[in-house]
Amino acid sequence: MPRLFTGLAVPPAIADALKAYQGGLPGARWIEPGDFHVTLRFIGDVEAATADDVVEALSEMRPRPALTVTLTGLGLFGGDKPRALYAAVSPEPGLTDLQAEQERLVRRAGVEPERRKFTPHVTLARLRRGATPEAAAMYLSQAPVFAPLTFTVDRVTLFSARNSTGGGPYVAEAAFPFA
Repeated sequence: MPRLFTGLAVPPAIADALKAYQGGLPGARWIEPGDFHVTLRFIGDVEAATADDVVEALSEMRPRPALTVTLTGLGLFGGDKPRALYAAVSPEPGLTDLQAEQERLVRRAGVEPERRKFTPHVTLARLRRGATPEAAAMYLSQAPVFAPLTFTVDRVTLFSARNSTGGGPYVAEAAFPFA
């Protein structure tokens, strides 16, 4: 039973730049730069037949021009119980439209609706209990200045993940070019 999600792969040069923000946060489990991505739609653990239906549905993605993705700064998910450090992605209309289309396509393939609001980001680390709110706030206050990072994408990738905490390493199962 594969654990699937759709996303936008982060190019190696951008991944290298993001490595500068990894380190110095107790309780962080840093994501490998080769696994950096912007998740569009988490699909979850599905049966092989549903996975095939998802691939078929995604192949019907409408043509679109390449998208520009801009990473704008660092943030934390989890509030009083920080659980992830991320690089925020500017929610441009083209990206929001692409995510909405991903939602429609995977629902048509029989996947349950997504309950969480789309917050585009690149996860840099998953945080364990040792990452207190104070440590996370200290990390953000002392992190290097985040200069915006921009890259272009021209395809959605269907990734699979191991059934484990954090999921990586991720495997690109299929790619769906925009044009």
